[in-house]
Amino acid sequence: MLRSHTCGELRKSQVGQRVTLCGWADTVRDHGGIIFIDLRDRYGLTQVIFDPHDSLEAKTTAESARGEFVIMTEGVVENRPADMVNSKLPTGEIEVRCNKIKILNKAKTPPFPLDDEKADKVAEDLRLTYRYLDLRRPKMQRNLVMRHNILHAVRKYCDQENFTEIETPILTKSTPEGARDYLVPSRVNPGTFYALPQAPQQYKQLLMMSGMDRYLQIARCFRDEDLRADRQPEFTQIDIEMSFITQEDIFRIIDGMIAEIFKVAGHGEITLPIARMPYEIAMNKYGIDKPDLRFGFELTELSDVFAKTQFRVFSRVIEQGGVVKAINAKGLANVSAGIIDDWTATAKEAGLGGLAFIRVQPDQWKSPIVKFFSDAEKAALSERLKIETGDLILFAADKRDTANVALGRIRLAAAAEAKCIPQNVFKLTWVTDFPLFEKGADGSLASMHHPFTSPNLDDVPLLDTDPAKVRAQAYDIVLNGTELGGGSIRIHDPDLQAKMFKLLGIGEAEIEDRFGHLIRALGFGTPPHGGIALGVDRLVMLMVGEDSIRDVIAFPKTQKAQDMMMAAPAKVDAKQLREIFIQLDLPKAE
Repeated sequence: MLRSHTCGELRKSQVGQRVTLCGWADTVRDHGGIIFIDLRDRYGLTQVIFDPHDSLEAKTTAESARGEFVIMTEGVVENRPADMVNSKLPTGEIEVRCNKIKILNKAKTPPFPLDDEKADKVAEDLRLTYRYLDLRRPKMQRNLVMRHNILHAVRKYCDQENFTEIETPILTKSTPEGARDYLVPSRVNPGTFYALPQAPQQYKQLLMMSGMDRYLQIARCFRDEDLRADRQPEFTQIDIEMSFITQEDIFRIIDGMIAEIFKVAGHGEITLPIARMPYEIAMNKYGIDKPDLRFGFELTELSDVFAKTQFRVFSRVIEQGGVVKAINAKGLANVSAGIIDDWTATAKEAGLGGLAFIRVQPDQWKSPIVKFFSDAEKAALSERLKIETGDLILFAADKRDTANVALGRIRLAAAAEAKCIPQNVFKLTWVTDFPLFEKGADGSLASMHHPFTSPNLDDVPLLDTDPAKVRAQAYDIVLNGTELGGGSIRIHDPDLQAKMFKLLGIGEAEIEDRFGHLIRALGFGTPPHGGIALGVDRLVMLMVGEDSIRDVIAFPKTQKAQDMMMAAPAKVDAKQLREIFIQLDLPKAE
């Protein structure tokens, strides 16, 4: 090694030792002819000094150094003078008095400052173009180290629980699963294509059928879909599958894993078991299947209060089988009309006809709809919603699903406006008992998750009479309003699987094309099995307090799925295309 110590490990106990350090010049300062350099590596920062009385040659060389020069120094560890101690640095009680220095490499001036506070204000495209410089920042290095530590803890925990880590293919068959596949042409089989896996779903089920009863993979997945802060075209998930288990076994394993992750991330102990919430309650109370439990503003049903109201907008909806619901946005009575307009647009995007509201002023309830309410209705409303001066009451009247979704979106927007979402607080919950099917406008059924999800065994008779009411043995783990992962118990009975396909209207030809290998495997003795996948990028993002998964991925893509540093995707030459039998037919520029 060129160095005896890293730039983050020297302490008072090493005073008097001769050491060799290597790193980047974070800052270079000239104090009356004595040169001070803050030397930085990923482990920390150490101040080194060059005094002409110790070595004029070393001082002269140090004087020529600039920010981001790569330097090797040699000297003796000393105590810093009492008035020079830097309590903010782990190495702040010592410095290294050097009489040797070697500039290993010079550096151009970086295109943006590499300290965290200033770099966070730089345009992200510029940071991604020079990602190798961006990754020199302490925050980014801490994020990547935390990602490593979390995955190390996952592997260690799963090993103790008798899981076997198994890799599944990256080049596989296109089996559409809700997003576009990335396709890879085959040179040796002209006209055919591989697909990059959206998830190892079918492979991990096949592993259960092979007898590998506890599977783990830190799996790379690929989806060609529009991007946002918590989505990338390639991402990583903690992929798990288990045989001879029930939902309770999945909950126990993942509860324990999450607890280990929290400890490693420095967030202490969490209460186990993690709380559970049926899907129906999540939708009715929070309007979303990934509820943020860090604040109130819960949805409250008021259909009974307004069953006979003179306000026909409400009574008409109730007569037609709909609901009236509201949230109390505490403290937002004076929010601007512009914000109300924005929320009304959000409600309409969710299918709501409009958004009624009441501003609770000190001397009155200010709203055009209040005049239609009886004293009894106002009293019941006040009691049900715990109304106080300064509150803003927001109403939705429509079909239950529409009202829930609309108010759920407004709940999140109102909480952000009220700045009532606490930071550094973590609220976990399992969401369970999802519907097995989604019903289309034409009455057709589609899988809420995928067609191999097992129904709740208590609901199997409903498959013949009212399949829309069947609950799935499916579950999501949610943290602070973000879905960390989801999974299900799978169907292992061939007859039940055949019934599922029939209900979904999937014909024999499509079954064979998409799932033939899996269906054949079901006939050779399949154990009861189930699993889950957790998004690594989202998990690490939440653990380190970032707002974007791009800040916890070493080399992410932009929202246009571009790698700014490597300039990918890029054109390839005609010879490469001919080798894979592809001829481009691009639209002509207008």
